[in-house]
Amino acid sequence: MDDTDMRAELTAIFDAAVAAAHPAHILAQHLPEPPSGRLIILACGKAGASMAAAAEAHYRQAHGLGADRLLGIAVARDGYGCPAGSIEVVEAGHPLPNAAGLDATRRVMALAEGAGADDLVLALISGGGSANWLLPRGAITLADKQAVTKALLRSGAGIAEINTLRKHLSAIKGGRLAAACRPARLATLAISDVPGDDPSVIASGPTVPDASTLEEARAIVARYALDLPAACRAVLDDPASETPKPGDPAFDGSTYRIVSTPAAALDAAADKARALGYEPVLLGSDLEGEARDVAARHAALALEARAAGRRVAILSGGELTVTIRGEGRGGPNQEYALALALELGGAAGIAALSADTDGTDGGTGLASDPAGAFALADTLERASAAGLDPAAFLARNDSTGFFEAIGDLFVPGPTFTNVNDCRTILVTDGPAPGRVP
Repeated sequence: MDDTDMRAELTAIFDAAVAAAHPAHILAQHLPEPPSGRLIILACGKAGASMAAAAEAHYRQAHGLGADRLLGIAVARDGYGCPAGSIEVVEAGHPLPNAAGLDATRRVMALAEGAGADDLVLALISGGGSANWLLPRGAITLADKQAVTKALLRSGAGIAEINTLRKHLSAIKGGRLAAACRPARLATLAISDVPGDDPSVIASGPTVPDASTLEEARAIVARYALDLPAACRAVLDDPASETPKPGDPAFDGSTYRIVSTPAAALDAAADKARALGYEPVLLGSDLEGEARDVAARHAALALEARAAGRRVAILSGGELTVTIRGEGRGGPNQEYALALALELGGAAGIAALSADTDGTDGGTGLASDPAGAFALADTLERASAAGLDPAAFLARNDSTGFFEAIGDLFVPGPTFTNVNDCRTILVTDGPAPGRVP
């Protein structure tokens, strides 16, 4: 099998994972009955607009709701907007929050605070919502929030740690949106992008109790030696900044359901790999750790499978991290792919694709950023022919620069969903057990 075939199969497996998590396919069956009053849809994240579009179409077509009873705002990442009928769609910054997100979040909170007892607030939550729903506490400015975000992204902190700090600096995250909705009923539907599917971590948990504490947030600042703006330190030192905890009446009568998970997407990827004639080997949908370290472990598994003559698809999800030491461009999936290529050393019969199911992996924050990269049997050979030193690119965290130079970036564009990473390593040496076209 040549590299073109391998790319096609790797892409087909990725596409299967994405399709299994797209709101157009999964959301309608989970939507609650409309209220006697207004249905207020508040959506955020990379699937925010597509979730709002699916919900708006359902309530308009199946229940006949018009704009007088069906309203709301969806705040999605730049480039991830789509028409959602009577629901306003706003595109905002990610991973760095911006003024568009700040203005839209103020209006989100106004809608929540204006909801009455006969109304239902339907919160549609997806990964990326932490940046899209932006409402700082105290005297924290937009510039302060941007500075904190930059520091966190460079620190190597895990997503749960990042969101613990975010929640305690915010007036909407960490359950505070739920408090704003009373006396209206609140129902939340979420697409999970976090290891373990913890509702309090998905988009920083705006509608659920928060078990993390101010003390833990301050410990994260110390652990990573973060240089926070003075206004942020003041908020973290203020006991009033503590988030609502389990048992708080703000959550009485509210409901929360996760409608799609990384595990479900990985299962769909496994089904596609099986149809292509591979034996799926699932390593889990909740992997965490430094991207280059995880790549080394996965390369060893692939080489073992090749030595045993097994035809396998090694699949994993989760969210890896990169501790930035250089000045290059990239993201966890691209860094994983580069480290994997180095570890595999050009071994024949092995190819991989590591990509984020939302369609972008780190980068500049543009929707045109790559989602990840391919690591193929001839990756190192082509790099050598081009005069490139892959180890040097890895050392300066410039995985984008490396794969861009040899044409191995994976750029699908926005997928309008987000269930975290999908990493596939195909090992073709071995019998093909009943390949299905």
